[in-house]
Amino acid sequence: MRLTDLPLRQPAFVDLIDWTSLSAIDAQRLREFGLCEGASVEALHHGGLLGRGPIACRVGRMTIAMRRAHAAAVTVRTGPETLGSEPAA
Repeated sequence: MRLTDLPLRQPAFVDLIDWTSLSAIDAQRLREFGLCEGASVEALHHGGLLGRGPIACRVGRMTIAMRRAHAAAVTVRTGPETLGSEPAA
């Protein structure tokens, strides 16, 4: 599912990022904020009218605001951090 579709306060992991849909500057900015495949992410708030503005999200331990178009380039999963991993005991 896309980060834009992730329910609020639902922890997830970044599965894939479509870097080609982002400008080089925007991609570099997101990398500097720690957004990469495998990073933990959580949508906290949808801004703007009717929730169609920027998205406040937690990436690791940092809270960032991300344009909706950038969040649409991020595919997330709500399962384990690595596919096929066993839950911690």
